[in-house]
Amino acid sequence: MKILIIDGQGGRLGCLLAEKIKSEPRLEGAQLYAVGTNSIATSAMLKSGADHGATGENPAIVISRDADYIIGPVGILCADALLGEVTEAMAAAIGRSPAKKILIPVNRCGILVAGVSDMGLSELAAEAVKLIAKDEVL
Repeated sequence: MKILIIDGQGGRLGCLLAEKIKSEPRLEGAQLYAVGTNSIATSAMLKSGADHGATGENPAIVISRDADYIIGPVGILCADALLGEVTEAMAAAIGRSPAKKILIPVNRCGILVAGVSDMGLSELAAEAVKLIAKDEVL
């Protein structure tokens, strides 16, 4: 299984996701790819357990093509989100990918999702990993 985490800025959400994915027994053996929209985010996710890491637009586009899951803040689907770190090409590639997308409703992306409770990043990351772990693909 190929799981792609995309995060930007300081990579805090990506770090939480990497740690939780690597500690989930049902996801043992999954290959975790971390794509940071900047090198700080990529480095942080690698330190948190990602198997592979790359930075920027092209890795996001290329790895999105055959990922089983793409996980990250909801802004990864919107051009200019994450303080402008998400390009139009990245958002389009992620949106067009056949991967299942698990989006974390982080209000800092300038996107508010109605009906979503206000949870902390750690809780949101745990919920996202549960979605992958219980999916019928396993």
